[in-house]
Amino acid sequence: MSTQTSFVTPEAPLRAYASTAGAAISSLSRREAREPPRAIASPEDFRTEPGPVRFVIIALAVSFLTIFVVLPLVVVFASALSKGFGAYFAALAEPEALSAIRLTLLVAAISVGLNLLFGVIAAWAIAKFDFPGKTFLVTLIDLPFSVSPVISGLVFVLLFGAQGYWGTWLQAHNVHILFAVPGIALATIFVTFPFVARSLIPLMQEQGTQEEEAAISLGASGLQTFFRVTLPNIKWGLLYGVLLCNARAMGEFGAVSVVSGHIRGETNTMPLLVEILYNEYQFVASFAIASLLAMLALITLVVKTVLEQRLDEGQTPRNDLRDDLRDDPSDH
Repeated sequence: MSTQTSFVTPEAPLRAYASTAGAAISSLSRREAREPPRAIASPEDFRTEPGPVRFVIIALAVSFLTIFVVLPLVVVFASALSKGFGAYFAALAEPEALSAIRLTLLVAAISVGLNLLFGVIAAWAIAKFDFPGKTFLVTLIDLPFSVSPVISGLVFVLLFGAQGYWGTWLQAHNVHILFAVPGIALATIFVTFPFVARSLIPLMQEQGTQEEEAAISLGASGLQTFFRVTLPNIKWGLLYGVLLCNARAMGEFGAVSVVSGHIRGETNTMPLLVEILYNEYQFVASFAIASLLAMLALITLVVKTVLEQRLDEGQTPRNDLRDDLRDDPSDH
């Protein structure tokens, strides 16, 4: 009795599977061809509020902004120009007004410069390194946001005043902190130093340390890594923080009012002069100075919007880190 063994080649089931799959794909293609194309859902399709409700919400928002933002600005400029451009520019040309403008610009320059240095160092330390007390340092940076500016001004009075902690030593050495430019600058620095650091910390934390580590592995020094890798990546956030710091420094009233002494023509900044002139019923001069601060606010708003757009766009990826770190011919 002979036994016959049959072998089934794998080509047969493969051909059967291929023919079945081809028929299914052809049927699916014909079905899709007969169906009309589906429209992409627009953002309006996901809105559940009816039209009248959306109109009321938008109207309330616009009305609120008009009453509390637009109208005060209109009143400031209208009052400043109520007696014509001649009286307006004459009020700005007064020696007391010029002194207040110069002092405001000086204090703002000092505050922004020192806060820029502190903000970059603090943000770099917090975002790039781990060390004991890191959380406490972040809390200290946020401290001026929770302390009243008047209280911060009183702290400097307790430190540098005649009856303060260092008052006796300062008087003995004829050093003037309060009721002088140093005291105004210190108070302004205190209330403005979170802005640059707080603008940079989340940005640098999001970027990580990979690019810096790559630059160092390619032979870059610490300064080369900062100026050619770190700084280009944070430039828009840095400008954003500087802008907010400058706007707050020029408009600060509470802390400066405590430490300035209100000496006419010497220690009055623009916000303090606005209050003094208004209390003396010099409305045109008061609103003329206020209009300068209002224009600063408008310019800050426009520049802030532009910088926010640049921050949202993100940074352009670096194609070749070696090219960025290559020494310039002038370095040799």
